[in-house]
This record gives sequence, C-alpha cells and structure tokens, in this order.
Amino acid sequence: MNRLFACLLLAFVSPAQAVERVVSLAPSLTEIVVELGASDLLVGVLDGGERPAEVAGLPSVGRYGQLEMERLLSLKPDLLLLWPGSVGVAQRTQLKHLGIPTYTVEPQSLDQLAAQFEQVAAQLGRAEAGQRMAQVFSTRLNTLRQRYRREVPLRVFYQVWDRPLYTVGGGQIISDALKVCGGENVFADLPLAAPQVSLESVLQRNPDVILASSTAQLDAWRVWPQVAAVAHGQLLQIPDNGLERPSGQMLDAIEKLCAVMAPER
Repeated sequence: MNRLFACLLLAFVSPAQAVERVVSLAPSLTEIVVELGASDLLVGVLDGGERPAEVAGLPSVGRYGQLEMERLLSLKPDLLLLWPGSVGVAQRTQLKHLGIPTYTVEPQSLDQLAAQFEQVAAQLGRAEAGQRMAQVFSTRLNTLRQRYRREVPLRVFYQVWDRPLYTVGGGQIISDALKVCGGENVFADLPLAAPQVSLESVLQRNPDVILASSTAQLDAWRVWPQVAAVAHGQLLQIPDNGLERPSGQMLDAIEKLCAVMAPER
C-alpha cells in the first residue's frame, strides 16, 4: 500500500473522540486488540474458543453466531468491532439500528490484514502500535513468501470438515496463506468463504496436497490411491488452528504450515 494513501486512510477512519468501552464481536478481533496492547479498552467479547489470558475475566456477549443483545447493551459500548461472519444477518441488521459506532473488519488477504492492524489501532487511539504491528507482520510475511515460493505451486485441498465436505474459497484469507507456503487452493475459483464441495469434485481436481485437522480425516482419503496427494504421501495435518483466526498470531500458524508443506526449505 502506498504510504501516503495509508496515512490518508488512517485519518479517514480515526474516531472523532477517544473510545473507552469497546466490545469485540469476534475472537480474532479480540486477539488483535490484545496484540495492540489495548485490552484495557475491552469491556466485553464474543466467545469462540480459548480466550487470551488478558481478557479471561471479561463479560461474554454470546458465542459465535449467537449474540446476546441485551447483555451487549448493558455494557454500554462506545465502539463495536465486528467480523461479519461472527454475527448472524438478522442480528447485524439489529446492530445497525442501535446507533453504536461499529468498525467492520473482513480481510480477504494477508496484506489487507496488515493494513487493518493500523486501521483498528486508529479506531482505538493506538495508531503507533498499529503501525509497528503492521510493519513487523509485513516484513515477516515477505520473508516467508520469498523462502517458500515455487515456480509451479502445489495444488492444495484444504479440508475444513468432512461430513459434509467443506473447504475454503478463493476469497478466504486461508487461501492466501496457502500461497505463502507455495501452494494454490484447488477451489480458489469458488467465491464463498467456506463452500461445500463433493467428493467427485476433489477427485477431479486431483490435489498434490490434502490438509485436514485430524489424522482420521486424512486417513479417509487413503481409499483413493489415484489422487496425487495419496500416491505421494502428502496427507498433512494442519499444525495450528490459528490459521482460522486472522490476527497477528496467524503468521506463526502460517510459518508452521509452510514447514509442514515444504520441510526441505
């Protein structure tokens, strides 16, 4: 991103007055706030997995997809941080009518994620921390890209779930993470973030690598020896579920993934 454009963007999204009571409506956004050193501003969080220690005692406003609106209002937030997928459509419409300032974050690439560290930090009045975090993230990201770049990318099937079979589409940030590690999502042409796919379509696209979260899910593919990933022993377990939470820690998860996909590098 052009530096001048970044500065103008930060000026545009900066809040008119300092916020004091922030509610995070996604675990990944909670992590970003903590990573920015701004957990003191949080008064409530949406749960979804283990919390960072810094916010272990904060009130919950519900769980992923199940926002408790009354509990949220009782906390009297002056800023909501929203990841659209973490709150249902009907409740997102309700939030719009509440008049609470809301900042929406939905990066589809790792470069966008780095830029949004700065933007979220500006919303919180911690602009310098956001700039530092974005710079460190981008530098490490570029190092990984150079290290694991391939002339011919590995064709990768990233399995989110097995029954039914779900994967990630091209607009999902995990798809960009695969590129960092020298891979290419075989379903990058699908626009949905988490599309359901058929077994036949996976077999037809014949991935070089299959990634899944458990050995049981991977072992189920062994009945298809004609698939390149099976034939070449490239049934790989996803080493860190931090890939599913777009925050600063995601880069550590990507580094572990790259090491699994290309241990020779």
